[in-house]
Amino acid sequence: MTLIIVIDDVPAMADQYSYDLKRIGGYETLVATSGAAGLDLLEHEPVDCVILDLEMPGIDGFEVLRRLKERGSDLPVIVYTGTGNYDRCVQAVQLGAYGFIDKAESMERVVQEIENSLSPAMQQLRDMLERIAPIPSPVLIVGESGSGKELVARELHRLWQHATEKDRRNTQLPFVAINSAALPESLVESELFGHERGAFTGASSTRKGAFETAGSGTLFLDEVGELSPQVQAKLLRVLEQREITRVGGNRPISVKARVVAATNRDLEAEVEGGRFRGDLYFRLNVHVLPVPPLRERMSDLPELIRHFLVSTCDRFGLRRKDVAGEAVQHLMAYDWSRNNVRELRNIIERMIIASDRDTIEVTDIPAEIRGAERIPAPSAGATFQQQKAEAERKIIVAALERNRWHVSQTARELGLADHSSLLKIMRRHGIERREG
Repeated sequence: MTLIIVIDDVPAMADQYSYDLKRIGGYETLVATSGAAGLDLLEHEPVDCVILDLEMPGIDGFEVLRRLKERGSDLPVIVYTGTGNYDRCVQAVQLGAYGFIDKAESMERVVQEIENSLSPAMQQLRDMLERIAPIPSPVLIVGESGSGKELVARELHRLWQHATEKDRRNTQLPFVAINSAALPESLVESELFGHERGAFTGASSTRKGAFETAGSGTLFLDEVGELSPQVQAKLLRVLEQREITRVGGNRPISVKARVVAATNRDLEAEVEGGRFRGDLYFRLNVHVLPVPPLRERMSDLPELIRHFLVSTCDRFGLRRKDVAGEAVQHLMAYDWSRNNVRELRNIIERMIIASDRDTIEVTDIPAEIRGAERIPAPSAGATFQQQKAEAERKIIVAALERNRWHVSQTARELGLADHSSLLKIMRRHGIERREG
């Protein structure tokens, strides 16, 4: 059973968090009402995650983080604040905290943050997102076509918005996505930088481009490697000078949008081949986020399936649906390497529309998916240990799905000594326990 410790000098707050974590997350919990007491418990108890208040007398949250760092602890620590002072939360992350939340946030959000912190499969990417979110530098997301690069960009935007809320009055920052490959060459500059009235035939009025529309939010440039040399040069100037000039205009306009670019190309090879500007490449890759293809993280498929079920039903205004464990197993057996996460999202949408039931069953899976089931070959770049760990994780997830996530029942099926043995394996692989 996952053990969480809540360290907060306000007993009522600590006890309420403890109660809610047991009720909603199904965790075992400990409470410490001072930094010193918390550190003492951490010396003697097998804690899996820490919920830490920063503002405490004596040994405050920062000192707790420092002492854990001195001990060489890699225990995930989530700090929370009730003051809205996110500068201090960012400082805590720099000291080694996994992430931060507001005390006013829902407990479901807290539980999700805890589960993310315990998942090694997501840990590296999540850590990188958390660390670079408060820094408005350009970011380059790289990965195969359809691997979910826009999902990563949107999560980065959400985290950045959260980190910068103190500077605004609860206003939502825009997220503007531009697919560079889908735009006709003649319209790329107008889409990015806007145009003045009469700038070209059909320009009957002045129009803002993506940079202006994004405001202080995020401009996501998908397939940035498809931009022409002329547009690459103009994009470089925008990144350097932080201002644009509309097509047909001569007045510079300051812009503040954070640029997040994505590509499925090897931009270094494109630079060497003279197809992409080297100076623009080095401007964009201040932070690089690699997104692994779905075939290398098949054990994450159940989580992705449920994410797309919720988001698609919400987008269409439909009652939320669940998915049967047997259906999940069929989907896990399919080779999604052709179109990655994009293909999975499209299939989930087809199943939702085709089924009138509250639960997606095997019969709702399109025939071409059921008929083409095959286990994909291991990735050529993965080590033996990585392939072995992924195979073991996939076996465990598939067995849990078959048994509707009943841990004891799954342990019996797998021939394990007891449910505790399975829980240890789940924890080692970052598999979160879903109630019900």
